[in-house]
Amino acid sequence: MARGYNPHVHRFYAPDFSPDAIFELPADEAQHLARVLRLRAGDQIAVFDGAGREALAHIDSVTNRRVTVRATAARTAAAEPRVAVTLAQGLLKSDKMDRVIRDAVMLGVAAIQPFVSRRTDVPMSATKKGGRQERWDRTVIASVKQCGRAVVPPVNTTRELSELLASTQADTRLMFVEPGSGQSVADVTSLEGQQPSHATVFIGPEGGWDPSEIATAAEFGVTLLSFGQRVLRADAAAAAIIPVMQYIWRDL
Repeated sequence: MARGYNPHVHRFYAPDFSPDAIFELPADEAQHLARVLRLRAGDQIAVFDGAGREALAHIDSVTNRRVTVRATAARTAAAEPRVAVTLAQGLLKSDKMDRVIRDAVMLGVAAIQPFVSRRTDVPMSATKKGGRQERWDRTVIASVKQCGRAVVPPVNTTRELSELLASTQADTRLMFVEPGSGQSVADVTSLEGQQPSHATVFIGPEGGWDPSEIATAAEFGVTLLSFGQRVLRADAAAAAIIPVMQYIWRDL
Protein backbone atom coordinates (compact mmCIF):
# COMPACT_ATOMS: atom_id res chain seq x y z
CA MET A 1 0.00 0.00 0.00
CA ALA A 2 1.32 3.44 -0.92
CA ARG A 3 2.02 5.72 2.01
CA GLY A 4 1.14 9.40 2.08
CA TYR A 5 3.51 12.30 1.60
CA ASN A 6 5.59 13.25 4.66
CA PRO A 7 7.51 16.51 4.17
CA HIS A 8 9.89 15.74 7.05
CA VAL A 9 11.64 12.84 5.30
CA HIS A 10 14.68 13.81 3.20
CA ARG A 11 14.08 13.04 -0.47
CA PHE A 12 16.67 11.94 -3.04
CA TYR A 13 16.63 11.58 -6.80
CA ALA A 14 17.34 7.98 -7.77
CA PRO A 15 16.32 7.44 -11.41
CA ASP A 16 17.17 3.73 -11.33
CA PHE A 17 15.72 2.71 -7.99
CA SER A 18 14.17 -0.75 -7.73
CA PRO A 19 11.46 -1.70 -5.21
CA ASP A 20 12.59 -4.12 -2.50
CA ALA A 21 16.20 -4.06 -3.73
CA ILE A 22 19.50 -2.43 -2.77
CA PHE A 23 20.74 0.25 -5.18
CA GLU A 24 23.18 3.15 -5.27
CA LEU A 25 22.28 6.82 -5.20
CA PRO A 26 23.80 9.01 -7.95
CA ALA A 27 27.12 10.53 -6.94
CA ASP A 28 25.85 14.07 -6.30
CA GLU A 29 22.90 12.80 -4.26
CA ALA A 30 25.20 10.50 -2.28
CA GLN A 31 27.52 13.39 -1.52
CA HIS A 32 24.63 15.55 -0.31
CA LEU A 33 23.33 12.75 1.91
CA ALA A 34 26.69 11.92 3.45
CA ARG A 35 28.57 15.23 3.62
CA VAL A 36 25.82 17.83 3.95
CA LEU A 37 23.00 16.07 5.80
CA ARG A 38 25.35 13.58 7.51
CA LEU A 39 22.81 10.78 7.43
CA ARG A 40 23.88 7.29 8.45
CA ALA A 41 23.13 3.66 7.77
CA GLY A 42 19.70 2.79 9.11
CA ASP A 43 18.22 6.27 8.62
CA GLN A 44 14.95 6.53 6.69
CA ILE A 45 14.76 8.58 3.50
CA ALA A 46 12.54 8.77 0.41
CA VAL A 47 13.62 8.22 -3.19
CA PHE A 48 11.93 9.16 -6.45
CA ASP A 49 12.77 8.22 -10.02
CA GLY A 50 11.81 11.46 -11.82
CA ALA A 51 9.01 9.74 -13.74
CA GLY A 52 6.42 9.68 -10.95
CA ARG A 53 7.45 6.75 -8.73
CA GLU A 54 8.45 7.35 -5.14
CA ALA A 55 9.25 5.06 -2.21
CA LEU A 56 10.37 5.13 1.38
CA ALA A 57 13.81 3.61 1.85
CA HIS A 58 16.44 2.85 4.47
CA ILE A 59 20.10 3.68 4.06
CA ASP A 60 22.04 0.43 3.78
CA SER A 61 25.61 1.78 3.80
CA VAL A 62 27.50 5.06 3.59
CA THR A 63 31.12 5.34 2.44
CA ASN A 64 33.20 8.25 1.15
CA ARG A 65 31.94 7.88 -2.40
CA ARG A 66 28.98 5.49 -2.31
CA VAL A 67 25.61 5.36 -0.62
CA THR A 68 23.44 2.27 -1.00
CA VAL A 69 19.80 2.19 0.04
CA ARG A 70 16.91 -0.25 0.01
CA ALA A 71 13.39 0.81 -1.00
CA THR A 72 10.88 -0.50 1.55
CA ALA A 73 7.41 0.81 0.64
CA ALA A 74 5.75 2.71 -2.18
CA ARG A 75 4.97 6.33 -1.34
CA THR A 76 2.54 8.83 -2.81
CA ALA A 77 4.21 11.96 -4.16
CA ALA A 78 2.59 15.36 -4.66
CA ALA A 79 0.00 15.17 -7.44
CA GLU A 80 0.87 16.54 -10.87
CA PRO A 81 -1.36 19.27 -12.36
CA ARG A 82 -4.05 18.09 -14.78
CA VAL A 83 -2.98 20.75 -17.32
CA ALA A 84 0.54 20.03 -18.57
CA VAL A 85 2.06 23.51 -18.94
CA THR A 86 5.20 24.13 -20.95
CA LEU A 87 6.77 27.43 -19.95
CA ALA A 88 8.38 29.00 -23.02
CA GLN A 89 10.61 31.62 -21.43
CA GLY A 90 12.72 34.20 -23.22
CA LEU A 91 16.33 33.56 -22.25
CA LEU A 92 17.42 35.65 -19.25
CA LYS A 93 20.72 36.40 -17.61
CA SER A 94 22.15 33.58 -15.51
CA ASP A 95 20.74 34.08 -12.00
CA LYS A 96 17.37 35.33 -13.26
CA MET A 97 16.87 32.29 -15.48
CA ASP A 98 17.80 30.03 -12.57
CA ARG A 99 15.10 31.63 -10.41
CA VAL A 100 12.47 31.33 -13.14
CA ILE A 101 13.24 27.62 -13.56
CA ARG A 102 13.22 27.02 -9.80
CA ASP A 103 9.83 28.67 -9.30
CA ALA A 104 8.23 27.17 -12.42
CA VAL A 105 9.17 23.65 -11.35
CA MET A 106 7.72 24.17 -7.87
CA LEU A 107 4.52 25.46 -9.49
CA GLY A 108 4.20 22.19 -11.40
CA VAL A 109 5.17 22.93 -15.00
CA ALA A 110 5.64 19.91 -17.26
CA ALA A 111 8.59 21.39 -19.20
CA ILE A 112 10.62 24.58 -19.63
CA GLN A 113 11.49 25.75 -23.12
CA PRO A 114 14.05 28.59 -23.25
CA PHE A 115 14.09 30.63 -26.45
CA VAL A 116 15.85 33.59 -28.01
CA SER A 117 14.02 36.40 -29.76
CA ARG A 118 14.82 39.80 -31.25
CA ARG A 119 15.16 41.59 -27.91
CA THR A 120 16.81 38.81 -25.94
CA ASP A 121 19.89 40.18 -24.16
CA VAL A 122 21.58 36.77 -23.90
CA PRO A 123 22.85 35.10 -27.11
CA MET A 124 22.03 31.46 -27.74
CA SER A 125 25.75 30.65 -27.73
CA ALA A 126 25.83 31.51 -24.01
CA THR A 127 23.78 28.41 -23.23
CA LYS A 128 26.71 26.27 -24.41
CA LYS A 129 29.22 27.86 -22.06
CA GLY A 130 29.83 27.63 -18.34
CA GLY A 131 27.76 24.50 -17.78
CA ARG A 132 24.51 26.44 -17.91
CA GLN A 133 22.39 23.46 -19.01
CA GLU A 134 23.89 21.30 -16.27
CA ARG A 135 23.14 24.00 -13.69
CA TRP A 136 19.56 24.23 -14.90
CA ASP A 137 19.20 20.46 -14.55
CA ARG A 138 20.50 20.64 -10.98
CA THR A 139 18.09 23.48 -10.22
CA VAL A 140 15.19 21.38 -11.48
CA ILE A 141 16.10 18.41 -9.28
CA ALA A 142 16.55 20.62 -6.21
CA SER A 143 13.14 22.21 -6.82
CA VAL A 144 11.47 18.82 -7.30
CA LYS A 145 12.96 17.63 -4.01
CA GLN A 146 11.73 20.78 -2.27
CA CYS A 147 8.12 20.75 -3.46
CA GLY A 148 7.32 17.04 -3.17
CA ARG A 149 6.96 16.17 -6.85
CA ALA A 150 8.29 12.86 -8.17
CA VAL A 151 8.39 14.01 -11.81
CA VAL A 152 11.51 15.80 -13.09
CA PRO A 153 10.44 18.17 -15.89
CA PRO A 154 12.98 18.73 -18.66
CA VAL A 155 14.64 22.02 -19.54
CA ASN A 156 14.68 21.69 -23.32
CA THR A 157 17.41 22.90 -25.64
CA THR A 158 17.18 26.63 -26.33
CA ARG A 159 15.47 27.41 -29.64
CA GLU A 160 14.55 30.40 -31.81
CA LEU A 161 11.14 31.92 -31.10
CA SER A 162 10.18 31.76 -34.76
CA GLU A 163 10.85 28.03 -34.78
CA LEU A 164 8.73 27.48 -31.68
CA LEU A 165 5.80 29.46 -33.04
CA ALA A 166 5.83 27.36 -36.19
CA SER A 167 6.20 23.99 -34.48
CA THR A 168 4.48 23.91 -31.09
CA GLN A 169 1.26 21.91 -31.15
CA ALA A 170 -0.16 22.39 -27.66
CA ASP A 171 -3.92 22.38 -27.19
CA THR A 172 -3.63 25.97 -25.97
CA ARG A 173 -0.88 28.48 -26.79
CA LEU A 174 -0.79 31.72 -24.82
CA MET A 175 1.52 34.72 -25.19
CA PHE A 176 1.54 37.31 -22.42
CA VAL A 177 2.12 40.80 -23.78
CA GLU A 178 2.32 44.25 -22.29
CA PRO A 179 -0.74 46.52 -22.36
CA GLY A 180 -0.89 48.72 -25.44
CA SER A 181 0.79 46.27 -27.78
CA GLY A 182 -1.35 47.37 -30.72
CA GLN A 183 -2.93 43.94 -31.16
CA SER A 184 -6.25 42.57 -29.95
CA VAL A 185 -5.37 41.31 -26.50
CA ALA A 186 -7.63 39.42 -24.10
CA ASP A 187 -7.50 39.54 -20.32
CA VAL A 188 -6.28 36.45 -18.47
CA THR A 189 -9.79 36.01 -17.04
CA SER A 190 -10.93 35.04 -20.56
CA LEU A 191 -9.52 31.57 -19.77
CA GLU A 192 -12.36 31.01 -17.29
CA GLY A 193 -14.23 27.79 -17.94
CA GLN A 194 -11.43 26.21 -19.98
CA GLN A 195 -9.23 23.29 -18.96
CA PRO A 196 -6.93 22.17 -21.76
CA SER A 197 -4.86 19.02 -21.41
CA HIS A 198 -1.71 20.83 -22.61
CA ALA A 199 -0.75 24.50 -22.78
CA THR A 200 2.34 26.41 -23.86
CA VAL A 201 2.82 29.79 -22.19
CA PHE A 202 5.14 32.28 -23.91
CA ILE A 203 6.79 34.92 -21.71
CA GLY A 204 9.15 37.41 -23.26
CA PRO A 205 12.72 38.42 -22.41
CA GLU A 206 13.86 41.44 -20.41
CA GLY A 207 13.70 43.60 -23.53
CA GLY A 208 10.07 42.67 -24.18
CA TRP A 209 8.47 41.52 -27.40
CA ASP A 210 9.22 43.06 -30.77
CA PRO A 211 5.89 44.12 -32.38
CA SER A 212 6.58 41.84 -35.34
CA GLU A 213 6.84 38.85 -32.98
CA ILE A 214 3.44 39.58 -31.47
CA ALA A 215 1.95 39.90 -34.95
CA THR A 216 3.55 36.61 -36.05
CA ALA A 217 2.27 34.82 -32.94
CA ALA A 218 -1.27 36.03 -33.67
CA GLU A 219 -0.95 34.78 -37.26
CA PHE A 220 0.02 31.34 -35.92
CA GLY A 221 -3.11 31.23 -33.78
CA VAL A 222 -1.46 32.02 -30.44
CA THR A 223 -3.84 33.71 -27.99
CA LEU A 224 -2.52 37.10 -26.85
CA LEU A 225 -3.16 37.86 -23.19
CA SER A 226 -2.41 40.63 -20.73
CA PHE A 227 -2.11 40.53 -16.96
CA GLY A 228 -4.48 43.44 -16.46
CA GLN A 229 -2.76 46.82 -16.72
CA ARG A 230 0.38 45.66 -14.94
CA VAL A 231 3.74 45.32 -16.65
CA LEU A 232 5.63 42.45 -14.99
CA ARG A 233 9.36 41.87 -14.93
CA ALA A 234 10.48 39.05 -17.22
CA ASP A 235 11.91 37.09 -14.29
CA ALA A 236 8.76 37.51 -12.17
CA ALA A 237 6.06 36.95 -14.78
CA ALA A 238 5.91 33.15 -14.73
CA ALA A 239 5.65 32.98 -10.93
CA ALA A 240 2.72 35.42 -11.06
CA ILE A 241 0.92 34.11 -14.13
CA ILE A 242 1.08 30.31 -13.75
CA PRO A 243 -0.75 30.09 -10.39
CA VAL A 244 -3.43 32.48 -11.67
CA MET A 245 -4.02 30.22 -14.67
CA GLN A 246 -4.08 27.16 -12.42
CA TYR A 247 -6.70 28.85 -10.26
CA ILE A 248 -8.81 29.76 -13.29
CA TRP A 249 -8.46 26.21 -14.63
CA ARG A 250 -9.34 24.80 -11.15
CA ASP A 251 -6.01 23.00 -11.20
CA LEU A 252 -4.30 24.02 -7.95
